[in-house]
Formats: sequence, structure tokens, C-alpha cells
Amino acid sequence: MSDVLITAAINGAEVTRAQTPYLPVTPDEIGEESRRCVEAGAAIIHLHGRTADGVPTQDIDTFRAYFEAIREHSEVIVQFSTGGAVGMSVEERIVALCLRPDMATLTTGTTNFGDEVFENTLPAIRVIADRMQQFEVKPEIEVFDLGMLDTARRLSDEGVLGPKLHVDFVMGVPGAMAADEGHLAYLVSCLPSGWTWCVAGIGRHELRVARWAIERGGHVRVGLEDNLFVDKGVLARGSFELVERVVAMAREAGRAPMPLVAARKLLGVREPRYPVG
Repeated sequence: MSDVLITAAINGAEVTRAQTPYLPVTPDEIGEESRRCVEAGAAIIHLHGRTADGVPTQDIDTFRAYFEAIREHSEVIVQFSTGGAVGMSVEERIVALCLRPDMATLTTGTTNFGDEVFENTLPAIRVIADRMQQFEVKPEIEVFDLGMLDTARRLSDEGVLGPKLHVDFVMGVPGAMAADEGHLAYLVSCLPSGWTWCVAGIGRHELRVARWAIERGGHVRVGLEDNLFVDKGVLARGSFELVERVVAMAREAGRAPMPLVAARKLLGVREPRYPVG
């Protein structure tokens, strides 16, 4: 099987320093954690914005500082979140796309998210997709339930999204799709030809779901955004430790972490971008 494309989701919008002291928040911390993840085997760094005291933000200056800090160390694929945090407006969630990151996430539907609702109406999805096209940002489709994959296929057929998409199956969010191997098998069977996929398992499911993806020829997202522990009761000292665990799993299965050049070719983001403005 081919090499494993590894995404490191290093900070998220929900995790706090009270939960783990290893959460990177400042630009310097983001840059250093990204460097460690790349050295461990990650090819994509997935980012949310956080203020110095950890409050979620989609502020352009925050994302610019993160982007610049990462580029000081690496030409890794930089992926912004357009999910932001629950309750943010669509315009707030996409304002930083003008910095022209390599990629950004696009959730193609509304879902329960614990006790809250992560709202993505079809008109909102079209607005986000249009902004990505405007700045030539490659989307990663975030799928929390089957209907989101159907919507992505519809928008791809309409030309709103590209013909060959990269999909992240998010499994284990309370209120959304369970972390079930049968679910994953069915979702993969529904993918159009030429689409690529990875899996993000939430909480205690993360590494188990990663193994399913590796065994099925897919790719993996891990990081402190989704899970704090490298073993039961043992905090990961950063997302890099979770990346290291995935690399070990991949090698056991006869696969290797995908080099950056190959990852860029696979995703169609061949040239590294730098923040504009």
C-alpha cells in the first residue's frame, strides 16, 4: 500500500490549558509544535485561531502570525479551519482565507456537537466554497455523517468544488457519527473514484480509528485538538507524540509516513504558500 498522509491537528477550538499544559497557543508555540510534528512525520498542519489566553478566534492577524511561525521552520502543508468555534458567523469563520493557506477545511452539513449544534446550511457551505475558490485554497471536506458526503458529491458535480476531493471522516463526536469500523467501510465504498480520504477519531477512539485507516489504505489525522492522551491516563506531550504513534502503526503495516513532496502531489497543492498582506 501507499505511504500514509498524516495530518497534525495541533490546537483546536475546544481544548484548554487546564486540560493539558502542552496545548500550543502563541505563534512561537505553534511554530515549534509544527516543527516537531513535521520531524515526526506529519505533512499537514491543521490550525484553529486562539488568543494568548486561549479564547477561540478567527482573527486574520492571529492566523498570519501562526502561518509565518510555521514557515520559519517548514514548507509543510498549512491548513486553516473554517469551522472556527460553535456560534461563530460564517463570515467570521472564513475571514483569514485571504491569507491564501495551502488548504482549509469545509464541513458540508450541520451536526450535533456534544450539547451544541455546529451549523452549516447549504447556502453557508456555498459561501465558504466560493471564498476558497476566490483565493485558490484547496478544500478538505469534513464529514461527520453520511449526508455530508452526499452533499460534497453534489457540489463537486455542480463544479462548486473540485472534481477530486480530499475527505476527512470524523468519528466519535458525541451526537454525530460513531467510531465504528463498519461505518468507515461503508463511507469509503461511497467515495467517487480519485477522491482521497483520512480519518479523525475523537478522544479515546483516535488511535484505534487510525489503525483502521492504515489497514484500509487510507490516511490519518491526529493531534491534541481531537485527543489529549497517548496512552490511557498518559497525556501526550504534544501532537508530535501522537504523530509518532501513527508512524509506528504505519510501519508495522508495511507503510511509511508520506513525504511532503508526495503529499503535495497527491492533494494538488504543489507549491508551498506564504501569508500575503
